Amino acid sequence: MKTIYNSIREEVVKHSKVRNSVLGNVNEWKRSHYIILSEIIKEELSEAEELKGGRKFEIGNTISHVTLQRFFENDYQDKTHSDLRFLKTLDKICIFLGYKDLNDYILFIRSKKQEDQESDDRSFLTQIVYDYCAAAFEFYKQFPSHNTQLFKGLVFDDSPFLERASLFSKELCDKDFQLVTKNNRSNYEVFDITIVTDEPDKKVLESQEFWNLLFKVGETGEEHFVNQLNTQIYFIRKIDDTWKIWDNYNPDAGRLNRKIERM
Repeated sequence: MKTIYNSIREEVVKHSKVRNSVLGNVNEWKRSHYIILSEIIKEELSEAEELKGGRKFEIGNTISHVTLQRFFENDYQDKTHSDLRFLKTLDKICIFLGYKDLNDYILFIRSKKQEDQESDDRSFLTQIVYDYCAAAFEFYKQFPSHNTQLFKGLVFDDSPFLERASLFSKELCDKDFQLVTKNNRSNYEVFDITIVTDEPDKKVLESQEFWNLLFKVGETGEEHFVNQLNTQIYFIRKIDDTWKIWDNYNPDAGRLNRKIERM
């Protein structure tokens, strides 16, 4: 509960009625400031729907400045949560903040933490795709050098994806393919990444990608274009507590290789 106490204190300080009062211009509150805070809370609680009827007589609709100063300045521990008077004070502060009571506030905080965690997870996963595409573009820029080390932090070494991608790209490097980047002749864009499957140790992401690449063969100077908009599927796994790409479905994988074979 200690973090809940801190969270409540922070929300009180950020409350519009507090922030727009003299308290908003003071870095360290003294006794006189808690008197002002007590009056602000009293005014709000007098209009609170949650304190209409019997609830008002059950917990009251005021908090003394002494109690408020104690709440803000003391380092409360979990055991404090069992004090009935303290619980009533927290109920009133939470009502002042716009919640039904302390329990409603706790449920809100837990839900928000879960949402934040899920948002962080989504951001982390989508970043893997963005980082992989950036690494792939850098990989092509280094042709005919076949530097698969660029994928080490993003793709598992023994993954079928790395093996397949390495095979296709090695064939192009052996033929002395070089990426033309002058005047932005080659570029790419990744957008609309969505999570299709969300399991504890496996995630499946779908992305829309546009790749516009111009390769030039070293000796002959002949040019080969890759210009494609496609949907790619990334299979991301958690192995030894590490998330990386395990496999990928790309309907256009190896297209350039097959085109060369037909020539």
